[in-house]
Amino acid sequence: MTLEDAIKQKKFGSEYQKLIVNLIYTGNWINEKELILFKKYGLTGPQYNVLRILKGQYPQPATVNLIIERMLDRMSNASRIVDRLERKELVMRKQCKNDRRAVDVIITERGLEVLDKIDLKIDLWESSYTNLSLQEARQMNSLLDKLRAGNTLKN
Repeated sequence: MTLEDAIKQKKFGSEYQKLIVNLIYTGNWINEKELILFKKYGLTGPQYNVLRILKGQYPQPATVNLIIERMLDRMSNASRIVDRLERKELVMRKQCKNDRRAVDVIITERGLEVLDKIDLKIDLWESSYTNLSLQEARQMNSLLDKLRAGNTLKN
């Protein structure tokens, strides 16, 4: 389905405006699909992202600041996400050995098990995007990197 059909808009101010709307629409479309996938495991996209970061650090712990630096959605509240994951027993907090003021976060065995289950579904989910060839996926990745690199507008 074309963007024009999806949002019932025939004209855009420019191709760049259409690109921005298309990126926002497509990002939201992917997030909706992601929400359905993670809901089965009682997780949100940001919670899954934090678990993946912690798995990448495992067996080393991570500080909340490290988690924030690596999160895909920097607007998410990492401390609250860690609180929720801790209540679900997917992560645990420990006092940092090097800095008593800091708290380390580490993924639990249960958290690793949940990720293993999700990873089986993620492979299937990712394969649903193979209507793009590998070369097209590489090109799109390159173009998106170029788009972000060229944006020098500061807020």
